[in-house]
Amino acid sequence: MSHQNRLLKLHANDNIAVALADIAVGDAVDIVDFDLRQSVKRGHKVAVTAILAGQNVLRYGQIIGQATCDIAAGEHVHVQNLGMGEHAQNYNFASENDPLQPLEQNRTFDGYHRADGRVGTRNYLGILTSVNCSGSVAKFIAEAAEKGGMLEDFPNIDGIVPITHGTGCGMSGDNEGYATLFRTLSGYAQHPNFGGILLIGLGCEVMQVSALVDGRPIRADGALRYMTIQQEGGTRKTIEKGLEELRGIAELANVATRKPAPISELMVGMQCGGSDGYSGITANPALGAASDLVVRHGGTTILSETSEIYGAEHLLTRRAVSTEVGEKLIERVRWWEDYTARNDGEMDNNPSPGNKRGGLTTILEKSLGAVAKSGTAPLSGVYKFGEKIDTKGFVFMDSPGFDPCSVTGQIASGANLIVFTTGRGSVSGYMPTPCIKVATNSEMYARMSDDMDINCGDIISEGVSLSAKGEDMFEMFLRIASGEQTKSEELGFGGVEFVPWQIGAVM
Repeated sequence: MSHQNRLLKLHANDNIAVALADIAVGDAVDIVDFDLRQSVKRGHKVAVTAILAGQNVLRYGQIIGQATCDIAAGEHVHVQNLGMGEHAQNYNFASENDPLQPLEQNRTFDGYHRADGRVGTRNYLGILTSVNCSGSVAKFIAEAAEKGGMLEDFPNIDGIVPITHGTGCGMSGDNEGYATLFRTLSGYAQHPNFGGILLIGLGCEVMQVSALVDGRPIRADGALRYMTIQQEGGTRKTIEKGLEELRGIAELANVATRKPAPISELMVGMQCGGSDGYSGITANPALGAASDLVVRHGGTTILSETSEIYGAEHLLTRRAVSTEVGEKLIERVRWWEDYTARNDGEMDNNPSPGNKRGGLTTILEKSLGAVAKSGTAPLSGVYKFGEKIDTKGFVFMDSPGFDPCSVTGQIASGANLIVFTTGRGSVSGYMPTPCIKVATNSEMYARMSDDMDINCGDIISEGVSLSAKGEDMFEMFLRIASGEQTKSEELGFGGVEFVPWQIGAVM
């Protein structure tokens, strides 16, 4: 890379540019005639014109905050001189919801067809817990089954996943927090990536197993069994009974084999974590191009992390298919403003120290880059955390920006594939759903190549187009959905990343 192309101005109206490499004082730059006043690291911002105190700072042609003091051309723009400021936007509901041109429905992936009509990309057995108190016993059963070689008799099963968590009791039995956990557990119990479920409770918890089951067929295939430790007579007896039930479930799940399925049965949860100044330039817009391809083939993509679209929500409301859908998104944004305020937080708390070291300054800037994951498709629906998604196309699911929690909600809502972009680096996995890791820059990709599936740094270093990278991602979606393992699966991630969203008082 020459000195002359080390700065990128993303929009004609921007008054900042982004450094594409570390730049030292004295290096030549090409977009304007000014002297660089400080050395700037890649991903960080430089003023390309003088910006007065109180003036809006623009990136992507959008407001990312206001100058907190006068900023000279050539000066580093970051936390020392950029703050939130006023950012009111015109939502213009449903004004830009042009549908995408459908593609011929001749592409498929090889998945597991379930009795309820959905298609899984994996075929796990799940041991689901209603409460933290049954978590250890769930793990004991999984360990005993694995040590005993149970799965050797069932070659079509990918593994056993104990789903444990830190809640289920010490909570109200009739509030938003309870309803959210109920949706989450129910969503996992029905997930198409599970060939069968063993549900275990302690017996006296608030989240009762009987309430989750409630005499209804949770799974259309009948591959669900349930018990409580107190009723079975303690730990050892529950393990013995659990192993017996798990073998019965395995016999049902092992019948499933991969068969071709249309892309309309693909549901992709889109996430970003450890974002940097490259996220909104490389990986996120490339994922947006891949998202559009999924939608054009009749599939579903899910954007989440409500606290990380804050300040960019107007870009989504304009693409809403109706005013009602757009208003539903804004209702969630207003809920979050109230939620953070009553818990002594604020929406701009979101950029983490790592985000800031990578060049991101305000939540407005971070959100504009995060929304790029959504591509250009109309916003077809807005859902609560863990709510079953029953709309095709591009949709939004409400969640925190905390990645494991947000992914937990997307999987509960039905995502059978997760794609996760990262600039600083992320190590995690989300059984039963495979997670594709996408690097925003080549340096981190090389450093953490054992964890990264796709490199988007070549968009900058080699001039690869966003559309071409989006096509590469899309093709990987189909390969992973058909059984190819991701890096996080090869490493064995997924044992601690089930994180239900806890809302409300712990009692």
